[in-house]
Amino acid sequence: MSLILLALAAAAPAAPAPVAGPVDTPRNRYRACLALARSAPARAVGQAQAWLGSGGGLDAAQCLGLAWSAQDRWPEAAAAFEAGARDAEAREDRRRGELWAEAGNAWLAAGDAVRARKALDSALASRMLIPQLEGEVHLDLARAAVAADDPGAARLHIDKGLELVPKDAFAWYLSAALARRQGDLPRAREHIARAVSLAPDDAAILLEAGNIAGVSDEREAALALYARAARAAPESDAGKAARAALAANEAPR
Repeated sequence: MSLILLALAAAAPAAPAPVAGPVDTPRNRYRACLALARSAPARAVGQAQAWLGSGGGLDAAQCLGLAWSAQDRWPEAAAAFEAGARDAEAREDRRRGELWAEAGNAWLAAGDAVRARKALDSALASRMLIPQLEGEVHLDLARAAVAADDPGAARLHIDKGLELVPKDAFAWYLSAALARRQGDLPRAREHIARAVSLAPDDAAILLEAGNIAGVSDEREAALALYARAARAAPESDAGKAARAALAANEAPR
């Protein structure tokens, strides 16, 4: 699950199974639904759909989206979040920004950059986001812009994201990766160093640090960083890519 969705899913504490009677409030039902989305997401989908059909409103829509997200069913998740966002707009509910952000994040995970940008733009337009979430939305917009081959827009969104979430290692990682692709090696080296300082055991960040060291003609530093990435998460995509880079550099030339 992506960063925005993980954060929102964790916002409500786990709850025991719902019980009958006056304590079975909408808030308790929401917490129980989120707990089920974490532990048994397929069951949570059915419960959330039934709840939505019986008037569960925004809570049910958000839980449904998170339950789909937990199964990597991203188009279904995005559709649930979008329906919730439109409902929130009709009600003039403050959660509309959050729901649009979740929809955009899910569309991005589904590989649909066009729909992602529309939803994320709607999230910003709501002016209902806390600074942390606004920063994450800018980072998602940057990712969507890169997917749409729009590096200028990506840089604008990354810079705004860095202002809002300066302690987010992923923001510095995105900035460094974009700078490397654009040939701005001084910025790439500076920003990947910030990312590594914030998340020294993140394989994807260490892999990018190795890539930047490599194009900066710092071969020994690159190999050391690739080795760290491979050790940090050997079965991840980043860990496998780091092992491949090490193997390629060990081959006779």
